Amino acid sequence: MRAFLYLVMFLGLWASATAAQDLSALARVDPARSGISDGWFGKSEVTIGLSQGVPFRVFLLEDPARLVVDFKEADWSSLRPEMILPEAGRVEAVRFGAFRPGWSRLVADLAEPMVPVEIGMPVDAASGQAVLEIALKTASPEEFSARAGAPVDPAWPEALAKPRKIQDIESERFTVTLDAGHGGIDPGAERGEIREKDLMLSFARSLREVLLRSGVNVVMTRDEDIFVPLETRVAIAHQAQADIFISLHADNLRQGGAKGATVYVLSKEASDAATAHLAARHNRSDIIAGADLTGSDDEVAGILLDLARQETEPRSLSLANTLIAGMTEAGGPMNRKPLRKAGFSVLKSADIPSVLVEVGFLSSDRDLKNLRDPVWRNTMVTGIAKAILTWRDTDAARAPLVRQ
Repeated sequence: MRAFLYLVMFLGLWASATAAQDLSALARVDPARSGISDGWFGKSEVTIGLSQGVPFRVFLLEDPARLVVDFKEADWSSLRPEMILPEAGRVEAVRFGAFRPGWSRLVADLAEPMVPVEIGMPVDAASGQAVLEIALKTASPEEFSARAGAPVDPAWPEALAKPRKIQDIESERFTVTLDAGHGGIDPGAERGEIREKDLMLSFARSLREVLLRSGVNVVMTRDEDIFVPLETRVAIAHQAQADIFISLHADNLRQGGAKGATVYVLSKEASDAATAHLAARHNRSDIIAGADLTGSDDEVAGILLDLARQETEPRSLSLANTLIAGMTEAGGPMNRKPLRKAGFSVLKSADIPSVLVEVGFLSSDRDLKNLRDPVWRNTMVTGIAKAILTWRDTDAARAPLVRQ
């Protein structure tokens, strides 16, 4: 078993020192006391200033090399990545945000193998303020690999990574799983203060309301700003015994002048270079959020799933075309090639027709204006909902013929 670095600091160690302080349950991250810097002789430092001490843990992941820090109840809203890492060094990039309910995560991409040599969170006895300090040093690939790996500890809420229990739903009713793309530590595309994860959560909630009023069961892969692994999103759809799975996105893609609504279905070969690039970015979501993907590939299972997809893929294609027709009727605007194919991991369910919908692209001024316009959003939501109902009825009528 691989060794790992694991550390949890509990507030009880300094509870007496902070008892007189009026502390909230949420620790606020202070940009003025936070930073990442390179020093001499292969040394780097990560410093995170907090309004109060919180439980935390630190570990390393490889392929690619990452430093991961989990925090209990930390608010990162006042911090932006460029504020603590103005330019890339031994730490190439950093991101942070909500990971599970009540927990947040910082992930630092490492330009070279580095391991922590000192970790601490001293707390000021007078103010209750704390500082997480991590000193890193350059290490050999062998040393890094030996110390890398996600820790497993019953005391830590790893169960939150599993699909949550779906509330009882009427099994006879048509069920749609709506997947609001990205979330939590993974913001998705960003343009100024606009973040894809926020836009798509709002869009998914609106679509859910319209579908519920139409008598359709709806299950959301996330209904708040938290990170959900790609595999878990698909597992939620299976747990709900969903009839279809729709992943909603609004990416920022400069290649090919991307603009207009686009619907993607699963394929080993991408329709074009821009689509391949988009799929590659989507499939990195778990890496972005610091997920350990070791041992996640199963070639034997993959062969069996390919056989099961022979029936599902034509239904996914039919769903995509019906959605395109519905969105076009709602006024679009649509991409010049509205149907595309690529190897999106989130679409790899073998038995549930699945599509990924780029409602628009944040890189397009026109699309951005539409995505921020509540009137346009309501019109598009209505068009998608009508298309889902049309596909449901058509697919039900075709089912006896498929079985023959």
